[in-house]
Amino acid sequence: MSFISVLEKIGKDFAKGLTWAVSYAAPVEKLAALLFPSAAPELGAVVTATTLIQNAVLLVEQKYAAAGVAHGTGTQKLAEVLQLAGDSVTSLLATVGIKADTAYIQKLVSAVVSILNVQDAEATAS
Repeated sequence: MSFISVLEKIGKDFAKGLTWAVSYAAPVEKLAALLFPSAAPELGAVVTATTLIQNAVLLVEQKYAAAGVAHGTGTQKLAEVLQLAGDSVTSLLATVGIKADTAYIQKLVSAVVSILNVQDAEATAS
């Protein structure tokens, strides 16, 4: 399953709303533990940052689906996710000593999308 396909699936079910999309999303604590293993003591800020990234990814995909352009480029979608969550994520991570520039946040967004894709593949296989 590709990066775009899981997001398109979320977008197609836009009518179910954000509540459904968030329930589809990977548990944030699991994402945070995978993305930030050295930050276990500060997991609260890290979980919040990861939640922001994941929710921004879902919101952007829903926006594209609602506009009838679910096939927007990954670059466009990434830019919107960064606009929605980038500054807040950077600030949250700074509170726990993680220096996060734009390139780092982009990698985190890609990791979250990859995990969502794997989760979707597991659900489809079941």
